[in-house]
Amino acid sequence: MVGRNTIVNENTVKVGINKDAIKIGFIGAGYMGYGMAHNLLKNNYSVSVIAHKNRKPIDRLIDEGAIECKSMKELGEDNNVIVMCVTNTPIATEIANEIVSHLNEDDLVIDITTHQVNGSIEIEKIFSTNKVNYVESPVMGGPVQSKEGVLGAIVGSSDNNFILAKEILLNFCKKVVLFGPVGNGTKAKLINNFLSLGTATLVIETLKAIKHLNIDLQKFYDVAKLGSGNSGALNRITDKAIAGDYKGYIFSVNNTLKDMTYINELLSDLPNAEKLSSLTKSFYQDAADRGEGDLLISELINKA
Repeated sequence: MVGRNTIVNENTVKVGINKDAIKIGFIGAGYMGYGMAHNLLKNNYSVSVIAHKNRKPIDRLIDEGAIECKSMKELGEDNNVIVMCVTNTPIATEIANEIVSHLNEDDLVIDITTHQVNGSIEIEKIFSTNKVNYVESPVMGGPVQSKEGVLGAIVGSSDNNFILAKEILLNFCKKVVLFGPVGNGTKAKLINNFLSLGTATLVIETLKAIKHLNIDLQKFYDVAKLGSGNSGALNRITDKAIAGDYKGYIFSVNNTLKDMTYINELLSDLPNAEKLSSLTKSFYQDAADRGEGDLLISELINKA
């Protein structure tokens, strides 16, 4: 399946993966990607990285054994698997156009990016011009789960490409699930974020109301978590908020606005869901307009 070396053959499911033949080029080894690359190195994969704005995670990975490439050309030519973990579809598209000519036929790209509707389908088309295999795999979890290797992977892929992709993803994911062809992973990820970000938004607005109404937060939390209102978002945000720390939900306003924009587009044919996603999006648009885009969303508890 992947060129240059014999990594996977028709008997792969029985004989396993030839790890020594895999050379991984990692794009986006920052906020989320550092933990992924760290775990690949920890499990003795060859990993090359390329710097963008923040050198700190790159330098840490080099200390851990990663190889630094100075250009996309070098990264593409020296590796046969590319893992791409970037912020949005436009950035991923730019990278795909830059690196595709430096990859070989049957190389594999694993794209961790959370895309807008049809974004991954369009990027797959770019890589297909050079017969490069493409797998979309947005993930559940944040930087902590990335470092701990317990993310959840939502994969859109052919069955054949999934074989090697799963083997690589399991180095930093606790669960890897194939949802069907490319495009299905993006849809499932956006629906998941509709649930998770919607829940987090309700928690944030609830805690703001608690402050406004002078309700004891500790007492409220003690009883609320016993009922159906309990959630991961409630626990992550409230556990720290009780101690005056409003950084419990590690996801920025700008990233939330980006995801809610994608979600709103996906749900355009579902009137109630579209209205709900549009309203949620407006909360974060207002915050961004106030200059609060770099804040974590849980920090909005102390804002207007």
